Amino acid sequence: MAVRTVLQLGDPGLREVATRVSDPSASEIGSLVRDLADTLAHWRASTGYGRGIAAPQIGMAKRVIFLQLPGAEPWPLVNPEITSRSEEKIVVWDACLSFLSIFMQVERHREIAVRYQDLRGERKEIRAGEERDLSELLQHEIDHLNGILAIDRITDMRTMCTREEFEKRYRAQSPYAVASGPS
Repeated sequence: MAVRTVLQLGDPGLREVATRVSDPSASEIGSLVRDLADTLAHWRASTGYGRGIAAPQIGMAKRVIFLQLPGAEPWPLVNPEITSRSEEKIVVWDACLSFLSIFMQVERHREIAVRYQDLRGERKEIRAGEERDLSELLQHEIDHLNGILAIDRITDMRTMCTREEFEKRYRAQSPYAVASGPS
């Protein structure tokens, strides 16, 4: 429907806790998902980055996220919640469309289970691990719904670097290395 402005680091809207969606099949939620999809596609085409986006990032404090992984169908998740987390954690590079000039290493759970609703309101559950970097991506996007940003999870301030340094030194070993198609 529309490419929306992505709130940037420092905007208080990024720190709001999103409200639960009562009717995932409502037309306003369908419109929101289309806006998320269009906005993510725009960022991916213009920057080469972006695998997911959360509604609070476009100023909508609703519990909705949208993922577009390479070679996969578009994937909206309504009211997602992490229901279990592995004890084992991993350290990964992270960035965000809300502060794409900054990269850092964060700690995430290696595996999680997420319960959510689709746009028809059907309840679903998925187990996510390192395959396709899905566990860390879901944790990042669900954090947005709770007003938590990747910089809140940084493992060591010394890992923080600019996008240019990340590109030069680390991109080839990260999930961001896939540059073809939206993700």
